[in-house]
This record gives sequence, C-alpha cells and structure tokens, in this order.
Amino acid sequence: MKKLAIFLTLHLFLSTMFAQKTEDALRSKTSLKIATEAIPDKADRNNNFYDNEATFVLPMQELIIAGEIENPGKVDFSKLTKRQVIVKEALLKNDTGNRFTGSYRYDGYSLFDILKDRILKKKNAADFRPIIDLFVEIENTSGEKVLLSWGEIYYPNFLHNVIIATEVMRIVPSKTRDLWPLPTESKLVVGQDLISERNISNPVKITVRSYDRSYKVIRDLNPLVSSEVNVYSGEKKIDNFTTIKASLQSETLYTIFYGKGRGIHSTRPFSGVYLKDYLADKFKFNQANLRTGYVVFAGIDGYRSVYTFSEIMNRSDQAEILLVPCPEETEGGKFRIFPSCDFFSDRAVKALSEIRFEHQ
Repeated sequence: MKKLAIFLTLHLFLSTMFAQKTEDALRSKTSLKIATEAIPDKADRNNNFYDNEATFVLPMQELIIAGEIENPGKVDFSKLTKRQVIVKEALLKNDTGNRFTGSYRYDGYSLFDILKDRILKKKNAADFRPIIDLFVEIENTSGEKVLLSWGEIYYPNFLHNVIIATEVMRIVPSKTRDLWPLPTESKLVVGQDLISERNISNPVKITVRSYDRSYKVIRDLNPLVSSEVNVYSGEKKIDNFTTIKASLQSETLYTIFYGKGRGIHSTRPFSGVYLKDYLADKFKFNQANLRTGYVVFAGIDGYRSVYTFSEIMNRSDQAEILLVPCPEETEGGKFRIFPSCDFFSDRAVKALSEIRFEHQ
C-alpha cells in the first residue's frame, strides 16, 4: 500500500509538472489573456474532458441587433448567461475537400439568448404570421456575412448551440499534445456545422429578416395535395418531379411528431430520402452557399419555411431532413418535408409544391 501511495503521489506530481509546462508554452505562444476564473483540471482528476487546459479570453466587439424587430439596438451581454459549445473545426480546401483546423471548447453567449427579448415585427405578418420563414444575417468587421434560419436558433432539439464566443480552450489530445492555433478575436460558432465556414470572427451586427417572396395563402384548402414539385434556383426553374428517383436510398427516421401549437400529431416514423442527397447535384457545396445560401419550401396552400443551405447539407449531428413521398395521403400529399433536427414539427411543410434556392 505504501508503494502504491508513493507511485500515485509521483504520478500526480509529474502530471502537474507536465500540465504546468504546457500552460507555460501556451502563454509564450499567444498574447491572449488567460481567463483567471477558469482553473484547468491539470491532473485530470474529474471526468470532464473539456476543462483540462487554459481558457483564453477573446476580445469582444459591440454587437447591434437590427431588422424586422420593434426594439433594435446594442446587446447588453451583462444580462446574459454564458454557454459552452464543443466543436471540431474544419474549413473547405478548394471547394473539393476540407482541412482540419482544431478542436475547441468555446464559451460565450447564445443567439437564442441574444435575440430572446427582441420583439418580432415581420414585414409580411399580414400575409403570413408563422415565424418559420425568418432568418438572420450576421455580419462581421470585415464585411463577411453568414445566414442562420430562425429554426436553427429556436427550433432545434438541443438549444444554445450557436454562440458568440468570448473565450476559447483547446481540446488537446492526451497522447500527441497537439496545440491547435488559437483564434484571437470573438467569433460566431455554429456548433452543428460539419465544415466551419460560418464560424466568422468579430461579429458586430445581426439583422432579422423574413423571406420576401409573396405566395398566395389558401387556408383550409381541400384536398391539400400537390401532385408535383417544381425546383428553382432563384427565378430559374431547374427541375420538376412527381416521383423520387429509385437511385436515391430510402431512409426511415423515428420521431415523436409534436407541434408548437397543436402538440402531439403522431409517433409514427417517416420514410423518405435525405434532402441533401436530392439537392447534391443541383447546388455546389462551396463557401458562398454554406455561408449565405438558403432554401425555401412551399406548400400548395402557401405555407412555407426557410432552411439555410448549411443546415441541410452540412450537419455534424446526422439529424437529417427528409423528403418524404406520401402519394396516398389526401391531407398533405404527395410530398412533404420532415426535419428530424427540429423539436417542433412546424417547419415540416406538407403538400410540397416548390423548392427554391436563394442567396442573400
């Protein structure tokens, strides 16, 4: 027992010394301030893998909220709760591959909290009251812009996954001790993205927008069935289908289908094809589309919802969106959209008649 105690004491001492050398190396390689309140677990005494290293402060910029809201203005971060997101980041390489850039824990303020008390004032509210056609445009000091749908912020199964990061910690592999390059500025972090092209530095403005194309809304349309789906890129029609290609693999996703207004609809699974597979040969997987591309799905009754290109094509969580054939349904046939990524069913457009890709 005595030998074991000596061994454990020596192991703890060496682990602490190694961790201290690592932290000294971190200090020497960056001018960033270390967050004094975030004390790293240098000896790995607890089961949290995401508190072992030094946490660095990312200088913040003033953030303004604008657009279709009644109370625009500056964000008071002192009133907000700090959240954490863990990510493995990679960027596109020549639009054909990707390159890993690091693994991090980011601390900061979620867009859910930042926008929570901003009162919506939709331009198209008289025509279409649902909020599922909203999206936000985030701009940084360099003029770069990215989009997020309202659904990505307020409808996901797991909340607070999109933040403005004010602190960062490397998630360092225990054997290789790879020290990924540290960001040096505040940063938008979209936790569900596989390729991190939307993670732009120094965000300074968030603009709330609604989709500005007009659709004729026909309430209580009977029968609610669309026999075909037209596909557009902007104003150009690029496809039309009445059946789904047999070459696309069918998938079944299990769900509890629950609406924000009506509550439980069903617990039946949905079977269809991944929407990303259908769209893959129609729109390029590149930085421009990942950042500012979005897709609108409209039913024959004028009901529509907005998704960003990235949330359809670029997920890290495999919570995919299905294109579901339902030819026998007399209420919502012949195709519908099912977003397994959403807690609520509201963006699940039925009697689908139009898919339209747009750029902001």
